[in-house]
Order: sequence, then C-alpha cells, then structure tokens
Amino acid sequence: MFSRHFAHWPPGLPRTLSVPRTSVYYNLEVSAKRYPERFAFDYYGSRTSYAELKRQVDALAGFLQQRCGVAPGDRVLLYTQNSLQFAIGFYAILRADAVVVPVNPMNRSEELRHFVEDADATTLLATQELWPQIAPLPGLCSLKHVVLGAYSDYLTAPTDLPLPDFVHAPRQRHEHPAVTPWIDAIAAGCVPGEHRAGPADLAVMPYTSGTTGKPKGCMHTHSNVLATTTAYLHWRDTTSEAVVLAVLPWFHVTGMQGALNAAIHAGAMAVILSRWDRDCAAMQIERAGVTAFTGITTMMIDFLANPDLGRYDLSSLSVLGGGGAAMPEAVAQKLSATLGLEFIEGYGLSETMAATHINPNHRPKKQCGGIPIFGVDARVLDPETLAECGPHQVGEIVLHGPQVFQGYWKQPQATAEAFLEHDGKRFFRSGDLGYYDEEGYFFITDRLKRMINAAGFKVWPAEVEATLYAHPDIQEACVIGTRDAHRGESVKALVVLKPASRGRVSPAEVIAWSKERMAAYKYPREVEFVEALPKTATGKILWKTLQELEDAK
Repeated sequence: MFSRHFAHWPPGLPRTLSVPRTSVYYNLEVSAKRYPERFAFDYYGSRTSYAELKRQVDALAGFLQQRCGVAPGDRVLLYTQNSLQFAIGFYAILRADAVVVPVNPMNRSEELRHFVEDADATTLLATQELWPQIAPLPGLCSLKHVVLGAYSDYLTAPTDLPLPDFVHAPRQRHEHPAVTPWIDAIAAGCVPGEHRAGPADLAVMPYTSGTTGKPKGCMHTHSNVLATTTAYLHWRDTTSEAVVLAVLPWFHVTGMQGALNAAIHAGAMAVILSRWDRDCAAMQIERAGVTAFTGITTMMIDFLANPDLGRYDLSSLSVLGGGGAAMPEAVAQKLSATLGLEFIEGYGLSETMAATHINPNHRPKKQCGGIPIFGVDARVLDPETLAECGPHQVGEIVLHGPQVFQGYWKQPQATAEAFLEHDGKRFFRSGDLGYYDEEGYFFITDRLKRMINAAGFKVWPAEVEATLYAHPDIQEACVIGTRDAHRGESVKALVVLKPASRGRVSPAEVIAWSKERMAAYKYPREVEFVEALPKTATGKILWKTLQELEDAK
C-alpha cells in the first residue's frame, strides 16, 4: 500500500472509509425522511423540497417500469443539461433498479445512436431542445420510448436571473408515438415495484472513448458510486447545511458526484445552472449562500474576469476546487486574493467515478493532483517494464480502490488490457503519466493514451478520425491537439483529400460538415490540407511526429 502521503493526511480523518452497503437511491430516501421540507435544489430561484423530489422520482420510476417496460439492469439514457429533469431522471432510473447512462447533451444524432445501440437501450429521458437529435432514432435502432421535458416546467417562481433561452422556452408538444411529455409521465401516478438494487448491481455507466475510436461504457456499481460520494462528504466536511453550486455538468462524473450525489447523500442543497454564466453564478452565490464552488480552470478564469465581480457578496464560500486540467499559478493566486480561499485540485477518471486523489485542504499544492484518498492504493510504474518508480520518476499512474470500475461494457479485451496484477492486487492502468514527490503528492505530466483535453473535455482523436473518414472527399485524416489560449487545447485535423476533390473543397466546408456530426467540443476547429501523412513501414500514421511538429510551433 502506498503510504508516503500519510504524514500529510487531513487531521481527524480516517485513512479508510467503509462504503455503505446500500443503493445510491437509498440516500434520497433517507434524506427525504430526515429533511422532507428542506430544499434539495434551487433552479434559478425556484426551489424543490426533498419530499417533492422523492415523490416525482418515485412516480417517474413507476412510469419507467409500467409504461416503458424498464426491467432491473436495463440501461436507460439520460440526455439533458443540469436540471431538475437530470436529477429526477437519474434517481428514477436507479429507483427502477436500472442503470443510468449519462450522455453529453452536446452529442449529435449519430453519436447518440451509438450510445443507444451499444447500451441496448429502449428508453431515453431528455429535454425538448435535444429532440432534433433524438427524432431520427426511434425505428432505426432499439429506442422505443422517449420521455421529453421542458426546463421551464420547473421555473415555479418569478426571477430576474439571466436565463438561457432554452431554459425559459415554453413547453412544446411533440406528436410522435415514441414521446411522452415529462409532466404526463409524472402525473400518471404509477407506483414503482419494490426497490431491490444492491451494492453489487450496476448503477451508472458513463461512456469514455480511447484509442479504438468508439466510446465504451464504464460499468460502475452502486458501491463504486458510493465510494467517491462518501469520500467527498468527509474530505470536504460537507453537512446538510451545505449549499453546492452545480455548474460542472452532471453527465460527467466530477459534477455528478460532487454536486448531485454527494449533495443528496448529505441532505444539502444544490444550486443548479443549466449553462455556465459568470454573472448568474455570482448572483446565486450571494442569494443562495453557496458554500462550495467546484469548476474547471476556464470557468474560474472567466469568473475572475467579470468586471462586476466586486458588486457581489461572495463571503459564504468556504470550499473552492476543481480538476480536469492544472490550475495556472497566476489564476490560483488571483482566486486566493479575491475570495480568500485556496483552490483545491483533484484527479480522477470516468473509470474511477471521479476522484482518486484530492489535495488535503490544510496543505494543498498547486498544479498537483493531490494525494490518494480513502482506501486508494496508487502507484507509478514504468510503462515498459512495469517496475515501480521512485519519487520524481515519471511513469504510468495505476490505481486500486473501491471506486475503480468493473470493466468496459461488452468489451472483454479492452477490459483485460485496462488492468494489471501488481503487488498481489488488480490495478487499473490510468493511461496518464506522472510522478509523486517525496511527500506522496501526485503530479500529472503527460498522457500515455492519445487524447486531447479541450476545456476539461476529453477528446479521443481516433473517434474524431473515424467520423472524418465518412466524409466523401477525405482520403486520410490525422487528428492532433493544438494549443488554445482559452480552452487549453483544441482539435486540429490534418487531411489528405481524394484526388478528385482537391481544389474544390475548403477547410471551412470540412469544419462545417464535422460540426453537424460531432459534439461542439469534439469537432476540429482547424483543418489543414496536406499532400500526404507520414507513416511507418507498416503503413501506420505517425500521429506522434505530427503532434510534436505542432507542439514545436
């Protein structure tokens, strides 16, 4: 067991935690009994109590079972921005003993189709602005039932907060046999059957991509989810009085765990923004008395750049943190000077249901992933020899802990390749290169896997390339990362056109075509036409050479 960091362990905290032997839904049941009148959510000033939340969750779970035929273990897609629909849908799927498949709402129709087909899903919960992406799918794949909501249904109180257009848009009717309006599904009053899911049953299956192109489902049990939910509560000393700003997307494990599941577990209140808005965030921190704000670097930079920031009372904040990309020293110092708080960085992956490492609150380090949290054994191994590395020796970070996933859905080979046996334990190979210092703090330096980090979103070049090859004018493509002052990295495609297409197709046309087929963070922002791509003797494209040339610019 790696223990170098124990000398700097947070005072008063145990080094391991017992993971609750319950389902994730049980946390909502307990909080609704303990705090029925307490508010679970503030949605642009409209508030929902725990009792009302549980009522709607149970009603939707009954609808899923009785009208959509959702059975235990079935996968149900959840495709929406942060909203009451996401929260209610998430817990309703779990209440129905099914598995939540969270989908990034930026994904386009063809990307969505992959999730439906790969997960063998027949039911999808979504919001109305995404209907154009959903509409082509019923009848083409396994999808049969769509429960479609309007964000404005949960705007029950007048507000002067700046609302995104899609949030205050009135409810629309969709005359499609697959569609049931969200409010009708709740109003149906279906009573769910006995809740039987237990700690070893699958609960959540977020998708992640990799070197092979198509996204893969990460199988997480209720125990995996509860391992990091419980850890967050103890590490951050979160109580039922906490007020959490939910601005990180809930379809991503960091936001899901820190601002949805942990908040419900504690009986705390989450203040939801469906889209990042620095003014709205500051207004809600002041009005709702937000105590915890977790965001990515680009959010924090934008927040600090607000010329009106000094107008707001932000004194309720006591926790400030994030991950996804290292926080620049200058930004961290400005946050500390402006808010009087240290930015606490962490490290985790979709395969670990969020954090495996967090900086101790009393002794954080900058540009640092932190120390292994409760029950996590993290090592650094030489990627070639698999020998253990010492302090400051860069190698692959491997992880063993209660939050590590069960494997990739229907991908036994990929699962086998993702794990190794070391020191008598089964470790997950993170694909991230890094090192630990003399005090046991971990630093991420590079990626072993081929990946682009665009404003905290992971982009896997092979997946983008696979889409580009469907373009009728493209002969070959190689996707690399290019430096971006705002997003950190952006996607660039080096493209060889078919001979007949040269001179009549522009880079802008390829970008526009890509934008229609890929999520906003994923499509190439820059396309460069080249005569040929460098290759190995066996014909493999030398992407690393192209990446190094780009980096040298």
